[in-house]
Amino acid sequence: MADDELVERIAATTGLTPAEAARIVDDVLAWYREPVEDYVRRRHRHHKVYGKRNAQIYRLIAAELDGRLVEPPALTERQLRRVIYG
Repeated sequence: MADDELVERIAATTGLTPAEAARIVDDVLAWYREPVEDYVRRRHRHHKVYGKRNAQIYRLIAAELDGRLVEPPALTERQLRRVIYG
C-alpha cells in the first residue's frame, strides 16, 4: 500500500491521476522489496543470457547490490553462489 502523501506529491508534480501515481509508487516499492535472493537469481540469469561468466557475474551483482537504495548486507562470492545454486 502506497504512502498517501507520496502519492499526492507524485500526482501533483507529474499531472498523473492519484490512481496512476499510486500504481507507480506501488511498483517502485515492490521493486525495492524484492528479496535479495530473488534479486541475485534474477540478475544472474540476466547476465548469463548476455554471455558473461560466473566470476564476472559475481562481481557485477556484488556491485549492483552495493548501489541499491536500501543496501543489503555485503555478500561474498561464495554466498552469491549459494543463493544461485543452493
